[in-house]
Amino acid sequence: MKNSVTATGGISRRSFLGMLGMAGFACAAGLGLTGCEDSAAPATEAVDYNSMSLDDIIAQAKEEGQINSVGMPDTWANWVGTWDDIEEKYGITQADQDMSSAEEIAMFKQEGTDGTKDIGDVGQQWGPTAEAEGVTLKYKTSYWDEIPDWAKDDDGDWVVGYYGTMSIISNDDQVPNPPTTLAELADGDYKVSIGDITAAAAAQHAVLAIAVALGGGLDDMQPAYDFITKIAEAGRLDVSDVSVARLESGEVAVGLNWDYNSLNYRAQIVENNPDAKFTVSIPTDGSVQSGYATIINVNAPHPAAACLAREYILSDDGQINLARGFATPIRSSVELPEDVKALRLPEEQYGDQVQSIDYDKWTDVTNELVTWYQENIIPILG
Repeated sequence: MKNSVTATGGISRRSFLGMLGMAGFACAAGLGLTGCEDSAAPATEAVDYNSMSLDDIIAQAKEEGQINSVGMPDTWANWVGTWDDIEEKYGITQADQDMSSAEEIAMFKQEGTDGTKDIGDVGQQWGPTAEAEGVTLKYKTSYWDEIPDWAKDDDGDWVVGYYGTMSIISNDDQVPNPPTTLAELADGDYKVSIGDITAAAAAQHAVLAIAVALGGGLDDMQPAYDFITKIAEAGRLDVSDVSVARLESGEVAVGLNWDYNSLNYRAQIVENNPDAKFTVSIPTDGSVQSGYATIINVNAPHPAAACLAREYILSDDGQINLARGFATPIRSSVELPEDVKALRLPEEQYGDQVQSIDYDKWTDVTNELVTWYQENIIPILG
């Protein structure tokens, strides 16, 4: 996943500048998108999909016949399973353009009433941003009461479908003693791949995990700043994608990514090359967990199909599909098949060292993180 070009023709979630150009960058560079033209509001009175029956939504979705997603490519959390099921069950075809969370919101905002996309998948902290920017259509789904309060907006502007925990993935051929803590990464002789800290939610959460592991956290990011500065000055910081292609080619020796991505990437590589050996683990000295949320474009060209997709994502089958992509379903009541349970890391790895995130603080922290990175690390990287 997250190659430069996806199978559906989209660009990488991490390819921050390529899709939007400098105008989009100005809108999406920070967490807030203030300063973008306020063109997101729908041209006509919005339909209240929460007041419609599911049968009526299905009927309208079938008439629409297609759905255009962003940031939901086939290999990320097994989205392909969900899209295939929706097509088989409802006759609705799908195409994706892969991009970062910031890009998704900026695109919805920029296109305004001429929206071309229907639904996106964004890092949890971006849900309130999308709502504040007025780009979201409200839809709760019939599973609303089973979603934890921390994982949804009160009105259905966004809802988490799955979550993951920050993990370490390492190439055993390059790193014979796989690291099990984040602290030990500072003193290795290999590059550490984190991703684009200016744009990618996963990369920003990786920095927070480093802070937690080194005794800091949301209220004290300095340990992570010191860590990143140290490896950047040593020429060991890699801010490109931790992707299947780069892992398989040997470009990534050690990377930080969500557990569902690390496990998924390892499985894909081993399927192509049974001799490949990669170790995936949850850092024993500290990590964080976070979710990804669907946002439906207020100007979606296929709004009923988007609502139906969210409905299916939160259904038992949709949640199992996500678990087949190594993600943790948001609905804890869903019983996973034994073969799906076997895909997960041992439960004992997910101990008290894994922290949840106070998202009331996270927006300010990420703004400060991006500013710090631009001022201190980009000059080092040249």
